[in-house]
Amino acid sequence: MKYHTPESIRAPFARYSHGVEVPPGYRLMFCSGQLSISVDDEIPETAEAQTELCFQNIAAVLDDAGMSLADIVRINAYVTDRAHLPGYMNVRDRLFADPAPASTLMIVSGFAREAFKVEIEVIAAAPE
Repeated sequence: MKYHTPESIRAPFARYSHGVEVPPGYRLMFCSGQLSISVDDEIPETAEAQTELCFQNIAAVLDDAGMSLADIVRINAYVTDRAHLPGYMNVRDRLFADPAPASTLMIVSGFAREAFKVEIEVIAAAPE
C-alpha cells in the first residue's frame, strides 16, 4: 500500500491517512456497516465497548475472506453523539498502527435501534 498525506494540505486531525493507494494485484473486500451486537443479541452500553464489538465483527468478516484488520485501507465510522468520539478513537487508535487507514468519522442522528451508538464499515485490500 502507498499512504498519501501530502504536506501541501493540512495534516489529519487524528491518526489516519488522507489517502491509501491499493496497488495492482490486490483483491478488495467491501464490508457492510457493522453494529455492536453480539451473536446473543447483546449490545454493550458504552461507545468504547460498542466500537470494540464492531471491530470484532469486522475482523470475523475479514477472516472469512482470509484477511485481517491489518488489511483495512478505509474506515467509515458513525457515532450518534460527539460524546462518543473519544471512546471510538481510543479503540481505533489502539487497533491501527501508523500509517493508519484512510478514515471518515461522522455524527448521525441514530441507527435502527436506539441502543446503538456506533456503526463502522470498512474497505480492505490484500494480495491475490
